[in-house]
Amino acid sequence: MPEQQTIAVAMSGGVDSSAVAALLRSQGYTLVGLTLQLWNQRRLSGHEGMPEAVQGRCCSIDDVYDARHVAEQLDIPYYVVNQQDRFEADVVKPFVSEYLAGRTPIPCTLCNNHLKFDQLLTTARQIGADRIATGHYARNRFDEARQRWILSRPADHSKDQTYFLFGLTQEQLSRTLFPLGEMQKPAVREMASEAGLNVATKPDSQEICFIPGGDYNAFLKAYLDEQGEDLPDSAGELVSSSGEVIGHHQGIQSFTVGQRKGLGLTSADPLYVLAIHPDSHRVTVGSNDELMSTNLRANRINWISIPELTEDIRVTIKVRHRHTPAAATLSPGPDGTVTAIFDEPQRAITPGQAAVFYQEDEVVGGGWIF
Repeated sequence: MPEQQTIAVAMSGGVDSSAVAALLRSQGYTLVGLTLQLWNQRRLSGHEGMPEAVQGRCCSIDDVYDARHVAEQLDIPYYVVNQQDRFEADVVKPFVSEYLAGRTPIPCTLCNNHLKFDQLLTTARQIGADRIATGHYARNRFDEARQRWILSRPADHSKDQTYFLFGLTQEQLSRTLFPLGEMQKPAVREMASEAGLNVATKPDSQEICFIPGGDYNAFLKAYLDEQGEDLPDSAGELVSSSGEVIGHHQGIQSFTVGQRKGLGLTSADPLYVLAIHPDSHRVTVGSNDELMSTNLRANRINWISIPELTEDIRVTIKVRHRHTPAAATLSPGPDGTVTAIFDEPQRAITPGQAAVFYQEDEVVGGGWIF
């Protein structure tokens, strides 16, 4: 019976996780609300270029307040779990290192892999909860034939969050509920409203929680300053795809593949960042056509619908969260890497980003582009 099962609900203070709590409560489950305290939002506010406060970021103090209020409305126990040290070690510091090395990391995926699911499941066990439930838009099920837990895209493809969840293990999938997987976002807000939750109309968070205003460069400078470190000198040359020096830049951390603005160049035709070379500090720029590529390589692969890749398979691949999955042939490579050859050229395939592989709506697996 539901009332005999305790479920820990990951409560972010937003409408989605709050709706999940209300839904499961109405179904008779015994619930405990958990919020991870990950980052002090005012920690770097005194540094140059860092705003005092920015609305719309996840995991803020206001979000904790909203989550606690929802738990009180639903009459469920609620706890805040301080994971700031681990968040800094597993998410913030790797983010800084990757950016300084000329790559473009995805902190939300690292957070899911190392904290939101790993630590929530650990905490859930400690308080006697059987499973956790989150407000992610995704679906999971156990496939008897394959004897594997399968992660799939949600009914509302416009809210699909499987790109950020490709690192989940079989154990984590087996103990996680995604109650919103079959729902459309407007219906979720309506459900929250009917439950009397004051977050029913709360806007979705848009900013990375530790980077106010989305200014990555300002954050890097402020964080390193706080650590007593200088921003590494990675100034260098801007070069054309033919190798001609056409300008100079102040540091590779200011660029990402596909970037157009902020190059400091005058050209008859638009120029974009094609590649970043951390060893030479060169940044290659070129036309939009030159951004197109038919292949990628990925490592640190996590397989979900299959135990491993032993032969070529047909998949579709997302190379960014908002990327439309593109048809490709996926092949096993050396040392657990994979190679993908796309049927049609794809724009701005970026080292440091994730590549997530799909067969129809199922997530086959995913890894990190290098």
